[in-house]
Amino acid sequence: MSDQRIFQYVPSGAWGLVEPLFSQRAKSLLLTLIDFVENDVLPAENLFHAQLAPHGPERWKSIPAVLEELKNKAKKQGLWNLWLSKGEFSGMAGGSGGGLTNLEYAVMAEIMGHSVILAPQATNCSAPDTGNMEVLARFGTQAQKDKYLGRLLQGEIRSSFSMTEYGVASSDATNLKNTTARVEGDKVIVNGHKWWISGAGDPRNAIHIVLAVTDPSNPSPHKRHSLVLVQPSSKGVDVVRPLQVFGYDDAPEGHCEVKYKDVVIGVEEGIVGGRAGLGRGFEIIQARLGPGRLHHCMRSIGMASKALELLMQRVTDPIRKTFGKELHQHGTILADIANSRAEIDQARLLVLAAARQIDLHGAKAAMKDIGISKFTVPTMALRVVDRAIQVHGAEGICQDTHLPYFYAQLRTLRFADGPDEVHVQQIGKQELKRVPMLRERYDGVRKREEALFKAHGKVKAKL
Repeated sequence: MSDQRIFQYVPSGAWGLVEPLFSQRAKSLLLTLIDFVENDVLPAENLFHAQLAPHGPERWKSIPAVLEELKNKAKKQGLWNLWLSKGEFSGMAGGSGGGLTNLEYAVMAEIMGHSVILAPQATNCSAPDTGNMEVLARFGTQAQKDKYLGRLLQGEIRSSFSMTEYGVASSDATNLKNTTARVEGDKVIVNGHKWWISGAGDPRNAIHIVLAVTDPSNPSPHKRHSLVLVQPSSKGVDVVRPLQVFGYDDAPEGHCEVKYKDVVIGVEEGIVGGRAGLGRGFEIIQARLGPGRLHHCMRSIGMASKALELLMQRVTDPIRKTFGKELHQHGTILADIANSRAEIDQARLLVLAAARQIDLHGAKAAMKDIGISKFTVPTMALRVVDRAIQVHGAEGICQDTHLPYFYAQLRTLRFADGPDEVHVQQIGKQELKRVPMLRERYDGVRKREEALFKAHGKVKAKL
C-alpha cells in the first residue's frame, strides 16, 4: 500500500506480514475507516457525552443524536457490519456485512479501539450485538432471524446476552442454575436473577438472549442449559439497576441487574433454534464466545496504542518539566515508552495469528490462539495505560482524559468472556498434552547420540 497513513497505527513490519493477505477492497476500506475515525468519530466523542442526560432516568431514555449521524455516514461509506466475515456466516446473515476475513477485520478493529466508545457503535461492530447476531444467524430459526436478525444488522435495535448470575461463581458456567426456563407444553416459563447484563439499560434493546436451565436432571452438565429469547418489554422482566465499573455507567447501554419473574414465551419462538435447541446452550455459547473474545483483544490493542500516543505527547510537552528536565529526558520515561511499544507489537502478533487461524481452520481450531490472546492482551494494555496515567499525574485519573475509562474497560476484560485464570488453566492443560510427543522426540535424539558415541569408540561424559 502506497498510502502511509496505515503506518501511523500499525508498524511497517507487522503490516508487511499481513498486507499480502489483504484484498484490494479491504485495503481501501481500511483507509476509509482511518479517515472516518480521525475526521468524524474522534471529534464527536465529547459531543456524544454532552448529548447524554447527566443523571437521572432521562439518562437511560434517549440516544445522542450524533451517534445516528455517524451510523448513517458509516453506512454510506461501506463501513457497516465490518465484523461479519465473508463466506458461510455472511451468507447465513443474508449477505449483509463487510465480507472481510478475520485477519482483515483484526486490523480494522484495532483502529476502532482508538475510539472504543463510539467507533464500534457507529459501524455496528460493538458487543454484545455482534455475538448475538452470530447466535441468531448460526442457530436461530428462520422466524427468529426474521424477527430480530435483520433489525440488528441494520442497527435499528440493540440486544443483551444474559448469562452472569447474581450470587453464583459464574466463571464456571456449569454453576449457572438460578435462572430456569421450565417447559410446559408449547410454553416456556423463565425465572431468574442475572447481573452485569450489558446493553440492558438501552431504550433500543429489543431482545435478551438468556442462558437458563431447561433440563436440571440431565447427567451431562453441558446439556442442562438452553438459550431463551426474552423481550425486555415482556411482563415479568425487571431491569433493576445499572451497575457501575469504577464509577462509569456506560449509559445509555449500561451493565444491569435484571430479574425475570414468570416470563412466558412460546417454545418455538423463545428457545434459540426452537424445540430442537433445547439443551444446546453450552454448545452455542462456545461458538459465540470464541470470535467475540478476539474482537475484544483487537480493540484492546487500539486502546493501548492510543494510551501510548497520549503518553508520548505528554512527556514531550515543553511546559511539563521536573527537576529541570522535560519528562522524556528521564530514563524511566524512555524505558516506559520502549517497553510499551515492544509489548503492543508482541500482543498484536498474537491477535493476528489467532485471526489467521480462524480464517484457515475455523474458530474451534483457533481456541488455543484465542485463549492466549485473551489472557495476554488486556493485561498488556493495562500496563501501558497505567504508564500513561502515571505521567499524566492527577489528571490521568480524572475525567479530563480517556485513560481512566480505558483502564476500567480493560480491567473488566480480565473477567469478561471468561476470567484470565480459566484461560490460563486451559492453555496449560493443552500444552501438557504435548509431553508424550516431546518424550518420544527427546528419546530419539538420545538413541542417536548413543549410536554416535558407540560408532566413534567414545564414552559420554557424565554431566
